[in-house]
Amino acid sequence: MDYLLPIIFFFISFIYSSVGLGGGSAYTALMVIFGISYHLIPTTSLTLNLIVTFIGMIHFWKNGFGRLNLILPFLLTSIPMVYIGGSLTLPEIIFKLILLITLFLVAIRIYLLNELKISIQLTNIQKWVFIFCIGGFLGFIAGSVGIGGGIYLVPLIIMFGLGTEKEAAASGSMFIWVNSLIGVITRAQFNEFELSFIIPLSIAVLVGGSLGSYMGAVKFNPKTIQKIMGIVILIAILFLIKGML
Repeated sequence: MDYLLPIIFFFISFIYSSVGLGGGSAYTALMVIFGISYHLIPTTSLTLNLIVTFIGMIHFWKNGFGRLNLILPFLLTSIPMVYIGGSLTLPEIIFKLILLITLFLVAIRIYLLNELKISIQLTNIQKWVFIFCIGGFLGFIAGSVGIGGGIYLVPLIIMFGLGTEKEAAASGSMFIWVNSLIGVITRAQFNEFELSFIIPLSIAVLVGGSLGSYMGAVKFNPKTIQKIMGIVILIAILFLIKGML
C-alpha cells in the first residue's frame, strides 16, 4: 500500500485537476476503503486538495477565467463553517454515512444533473440567501470529511448561469483551496496530522495535479473528464457500502 496509494492518487489528481477540482471526494473514499484511520483522513484529503487546487488556480486564472466577484461571496459563509466542521470529532459511523451521502450526491450531480440548465430569476435577496447557504453547507462538508466542496459548487455556478464552465472551474479551484487551508489549520489543532503519511501522497498529487490542470485549462473537454470522475466515484461508493455491511 506504500506505493499503491500514491500511484492511484496521481491518476485521481490528474483527472480532478483538469476540471478545477482537488479530488478530495475520491481521496477520502479511497482511504476509507484502504482502512486508513478516519481521524487522519480529512486532514490528509484537505492537504492534498491544497496542493492540487493551488496548481489549478494558477493555470485557470492565468488563462483569464478567474472572477473574484463570483467566488468571494461563497467564501463568506464557507470559511466559518469549515472551522466548525473541522473542530468536530465525529463517530466513525457518522463520518462514513456523511461521506457516503456526499458521494451519492456527487454521482447524481455528474450523471443526472450535468446537462440540467436551471433558469430561475432570483431577486437580489434570494441570490444572496442562496449563495450564503450553499457556501456554509459546502464549508461544513469540507471541514468534517475533507471534501473541498468545489465538485458541487462548479455545476451550481453553471446551472444557475453565474459563469461559464471555465469560470466555474477557476472558482471551484479557489473555493477548494481556501476551504482546504482553513480545514488543515483547524484539524491540525483538533485532530491527527501524520506528516510521514502525507508526504508521499503530496508528491504524487503535485505531479498529477500539475499535468491535469494544465491539460484542463487548455485542452480537455470538461464533460468527458467528469464522466471519468463519475466512474471513480461509483466504484468508491460500491466499496464503501461493502465495507459498511
